[in-house]
Amino acid sequence: MVSKDQAIGGVICLVCVVVGVLYTVGLFYFGGNPFDWGLSLWLVAIPVFIAFVAIMGIGAWIGWTMATTPPPKPIEEITSEIETEEKKTVEEKPAEEAGPVKQEAEKKEEEKKPERKRKTE
Repeated sequence: MVSKDQAIGGVICLVCVVVGVLYTVGLFYFGGNPFDWGLSLWLVAIPVFIAFVAIMGIGAWIGWTMATTPPPKPIEEITSEIETEEKKTVEEKPAEEAGPVKQEAEKKEEEKKPERKRKTE
């Protein structure tokens, strides 16, 4: 299933490609003989054409990237995964089995907790 961001990206890519092709065809095909325009028009038309095609290319690239990038996981799913991993690590090694180093670290954490409560009050 395509997400909303992917659909928007596909539309952006398609619109940029279509507009770029229509501009190119309109400028060179329907504009008549380009040699009758004169040099002054070429001095304006060529840089504008290059800039326009570059902008349409960037827009098409952004749309293509949005259309082909999978949507991110919802934040609820990420937080639930983190919580289940934390529960597994706590259940696997209780404090008694972890040894004296682990017990000392837990005591230090418990000592710090009341200090945090005092700061917030």
